[in-house]
Amino acid sequence: MALLDRWTRAEHTDSGGVTHPTYRRGTGPGVIVVHEIPGITTEVIGFADEVVDAGFTVVMPHLFGTPEGPADAAHILRSVGRVCVSAEFNKLALGVTSPVAQWLRSLARALHEELGGPGVGALGMCFTGGFALAMMVDPSVAAPVVAQPSLPFAVGKRRGADLNLSPADLDAVRQRAATGCEVLGLRYRKDPATGTRFDTLTRELGDRFLRVEFEGKGHATLTEHRQQAGVDRVLAFFDEKLHQPG
Repeated sequence: MALLDRWTRAEHTDSGGVTHPTYRRGTGPGVIVVHEIPGITTEVIGFADEVVDAGFTVVMPHLFGTPEGPADAAHILRSVGRVCVSAEFNKLALGVTSPVAQWLRSLARALHEELGGPGVGALGMCFTGGFALAMMVDPSVAAPVVAQPSLPFAVGKRRGADLNLSPADLDAVRQRAATGCEVLGLRYRKDPATGTRFDTLTRELGDRFLRVEFEGKGHATLTEHRQQAGVDRVLAFFDEKLHQPG
């Protein structure tokens, strides 16, 4: 049986008419897990299953790649080629929010409206790592998790420090943090793809940015180069922010 056979496939369309497929499983508060390059791999599904088992309704958008495709070099190159020509993702420009954030915010609002509670969780990883920041502009997102954020591509110091947010969205993120919304971040300390974004987040959000850093040059903290301490911290964060007492 394919791993996604246990998941319900649907799709979400935002007010602008943009549509992407989704996969959903579980019960409880909502969490949106946005996959990394090359797509919804078996490792991403495995992590998402753990979030389900912890008592959450998980929705995985399918933004690119082949669901359950291998994380091999050929598949990675195909996915990179597709996202590099897609207008939905900002790869190099500074101070710009990727357009796909509008669709992701719409998905978060719809899930929160359906499930209620204090809000939904949002987790991005690698290429999509910073998308959780863009999503927290919407008040429906109560638990944003930024795992090894890698956009814009860290070519040069300025891009390596950039958060993939427009000035207006960065201001909204600051305001939400100032009123109590914490952001959890995970990375390997020597991962070149993340640049100095964690320093930028600490400067902009202060102690509302919760840094979880591992030694070494790994990259995918929750999947291919999984750190159990990181997975446990994410699940505890979602539990604290999304499960209502009693």
